[in-house]
Amino acid sequence: MNVIAPIREAASSHATEHVDMLIVGAGISGVGSAYQLAKRLPDTRFLILESQDSFGGTWRTHRYPGIRSDSDLHTFGYSFKPWVGPPIASAEEILKYMGEVIEDNDLGRHIRYGHRIVSASWSSATNLWTVHAVKGKTEEPVTFTANFLWMCQGYYRHSKGYTPEWPDMAKFKGRIVHPQAWPADLDLTDKRVVVIGSGATAATILPSIAGKCAHVTMLQRSPTYFRIGRNAIELAEELRRLQIKEEWIHEIVRRKILFEQDWFTKRCISEPEQVKDELIGQISAILGPDYTAKHFTPSYRPWRQRIAFVPDADLFEGIKSGKASVVTDEIERFTETGIKLKSGGELPADIIVTATGFDLCVLGDIAFAIDGKPLDFAETVTYRGMMFTGVPNLAWVFGYFRASWTLRTDLVADFVCRLLAHMKEKGVGKVTPALRPEDHNMPLLPWIDPENFNPGYMMRNMHLLPKRGDKPEWQHSQDYWAEKDQIPAIDLDDPAFVYG
Repeated sequence: MNVIAPIREAASSHATEHVDMLIVGAGISGVGSAYQLAKRLPDTRFLILESQDSFGGTWRTHRYPGIRSDSDLHTFGYSFKPWVGPPIASAEEILKYMGEVIEDNDLGRHIRYGHRIVSASWSSATNLWTVHAVKGKTEEPVTFTANFLWMCQGYYRHSKGYTPEWPDMAKFKGRIVHPQAWPADLDLTDKRVVVIGSGATAATILPSIAGKCAHVTMLQRSPTYFRIGRNAIELAEELRRLQIKEEWIHEIVRRKILFEQDWFTKRCISEPEQVKDELIGQISAILGPDYTAKHFTPSYRPWRQRIAFVPDADLFEGIKSGKASVVTDEIERFTETGIKLKSGGELPADIIVTATGFDLCVLGDIAFAIDGKPLDFAETVTYRGMMFTGVPNLAWVFGYFRASWTLRTDLVADFVCRLLAHMKEKGVGKVTPALRPEDHNMPLLPWIDPENFNPGYMMRNMHLLPKRGDKPEWQHSQDYWAEKDQIPAIDLDDPAFVYG
């Protein structure tokens, strides 16, 4: 059976639509993957199913004040479309950019909005995935079959963020808000706001609302590393003054940024204390050494958790102005009027924002099955973070922690398109990753080494993720600078790929 198959209809109450490729999610990964598929394999019939009412994924889900990228858009943007704005961009600017990609490449006709996938089952008898979804507010059932699934839905649950259960939360008489579900009617005027968290979301919200409320306090259990710089790239500005084509500027600036990121990442491992001093020194120059030592000096080495970029030092300038402040402490319980701290103090609040992270969601809360048997991805081994042992005709996009997510979207797209073309050439309809004979005694380890990278949202959900091996083929290395050469060089006839 070839990858390209005729339209099929099932005997049911509604027609079953068949495609060669079903892409799940119309966020930054799904749109980029669809572009690559349409350009490289133009005869492939495909659809994108998106649960929200429009494209954008993360950039549509999150609507909290000041939402922006924490990666530069020269590398977070697509390789094929130049980014011409400031490197750190707002959600509105990113959505505009994605909309142009969809419109310019006629991708809209492939997208079905308001389609939430309920289940996906593989049949070895037909070499097909059958996908059951519901669409619209009425949740009308719809069914699709596909030769291949391309999972581009991200890695966290869009419907609900992660909020710990603190004692006496119900006693608080103010309003508790998670950034992932920011209410449109939330009035901050003259309100005392406490933002719980220390990551990129908290660092974005704080300067965005400072001055709009009576006072805002960032309450953190432990400090996070930040980088500070202008929200501009001098090289890009200079090249534009010289009237260089935007396509050339985009490629040159991408290469410069990626070179510098690689150098910085290696320094974080080879000389962590020096890098730590440099990062903390930037903040100390604004807030002073005492404040920085107490609130912005992490205990771990740089890059064991994500380092957020703070454009134009707006977070620290907000603190310096007195409109915002930071408290480093732990929560004992909530009170009617705020938060009681373990140190004995109390933070008064009218509004509490729980910027406490994501709820990891492996492959979209979809009930998967293989030949009628429920599929637990935690029992599989990952093939380079893109496919899974025992799971036919399915690819997954999981990006980078230390580089822009979209860089891996491009690499996975290259791999998937090469794989589909290879299958067509071989005249086969199925490919399943499998451990080779030399891999069967390989130790199976957690998805990522906690000594390498250990943010809370990964650590508390590691049991949900596939296993990794101790060989490059069976792990997601998180090293873009190695994978940019390794993934394009994958031998598609390696015994790790079982064709049928």
